[in-house]
Amino acid sequence: MTADEAPETFGLEIPTLRTERLVLRAPRQDDFEVFAAFYAGPRSHFVGGPLTRELAWRMLAMEAGHWQLRGFGRWIVEERASGQAVGLVGLFEPEGWPEPELGWDLFDGHEGKGFATEAAEAGRAFAYDVLGWTTLISLVKPKNEASARVATRLGCRRDGEFVHERHGPMRIFRHPAPDALADGGMEAYA
Repeated sequence: MTADEAPETFGLEIPTLRTERLVLRAPRQDDFEVFAAFYAGPRSHFVGGPLTRELAWRMLAMEAGHWQLRGFGRWIVEERASGQAVGLVGLFEPEGWPEPELGWDLFDGHEGKGFATEAAEAGRAFAYDVLGWTTLISLVKPKNEASARVATRLGCRRDGEFVHERHGPMRIFRHPAPDALADGGMEAYA
């Protein structure tokens, strides 16, 4: 089979979103080193880490493959000023999840700058305005207070608990519905 004969699904285009300070773009192979460094460190504890390089590779492949299988996924977040990858933010619904989630992971050294909130707002606007979703959750492990603060800044409210077979208990934060958001709109992905 030549490239011209490849099924159209192999050419899935992942949209690029832009905010004032960030670019949310497709995961790429050259993201692996920063991805592996994040998953090797203690900051990954709340999202299934620490992981070996081999398992980090599988996680990066899963993030890219999620787009192919579900038609949505998480973006690598770059700081516009430096072009540096600062995290992974977006829409996630693997097998075993209770419903579609908006998740955020910031790479080491990039926390505390508002990047998670800014990127999550863009991802949520995409889910509501482009995909037409009417509800969205974020799952936060009980001791992950930094992520709980991001959820609160996004206007989320607590909505119970979910117990995952591998990740254990997680708090469910429910995002405001599209019509409840005063700042929703298309500007995030212009």
